[in-house]
Amino acid sequence: MSETEAEEPRGQLVIRTLAMPADTNPAGDIFGGWLLAQMDIAGGVLARDKGSGRVATIAVNSMVFHKPVFVGDVVCCYAEVVKIGNTSITVHIQAWALRDAAGERVKVTEGDFTYVAIDDNRQPRPVVR
Repeated sequence: MSETEAEEPRGQLVIRTLAMPADTNPAGDIFGGWLLAQMDIAGGVLARDKGSGRVATIAVNSMVFHKPVFVGDVVCCYAEVVKIGNTSITVHIQAWALRDAAGERVKVTEGDFTYVAIDDNRQPRPVVR
């Protein structure tokens, strides 16, 4: 078993979704952009909860694709807040794939996303802690 497979997910489970054939790239693997979008949704949900309101993605600070995602994998996104600033929240997100009925779990992707808290006029506002 590799080092990546031996570790446990960081943070809380925020979303689970099924990788479908429509989400594939020309090679037949799940498109990286689809996976990034799922991670962004998960991070946004956590940032909204921690920031007490609306947030917008302002940066993907880092992104590492460890392994491919396949059609039929259940993608689980785990997220944890790593920093809260005056108007921003940085979230570390890991995507894990549950493969086949045996339930093999592998970390496929991780990254750090930054969200800014915004008001009704889409202007930055202080993060309510």
